[in-house]
Amino acid sequence: MWKVGGKVFAIGGWSKEGSEAYIFKTSDLNFDFLSDHEGYRPAPYFANRGMKWIQQTDTRGHLDEELRYYISESYRIVSLGLSKRKRMELGIVVE
Repeated sequence: MWKVGGKVFAIGGWSKEGSEAYIFKTSDLNFDFLSDHEGYRPAPYFANRGMKWIQQTDTRGHLDEELRYYISESYRIVSLGLSKRKRMELGIVVE
C-alpha cells in the first residue's frame, strides 16, 4: 500500500486469478476509459462504492509504462486533496 500524507493512492497485491494486480485512483475520464480497456477493470470494493479506482489485472511488461503513469497520476490526484499546509510539510509543489 502506498500513501501520501496518510491517504492511500495505490495498492499492490494479487488478483483472484493469482497474478499481480495494482489498484489506483483515477480521474473520471481515465476511469471511463480504463473500465473498458483490456487488462484493467473497476477495482473490486472501491468501484462498487462509487469511487474511481481501477485495478490493473494484466501486468505483462509492455504495460509497465502505463502503470507508472497511472500510479503517478493517482499520487497527484490524492496529493491535491491534501490541505495546503500538509502539502507544504511534505514538500509537494502544486503547479
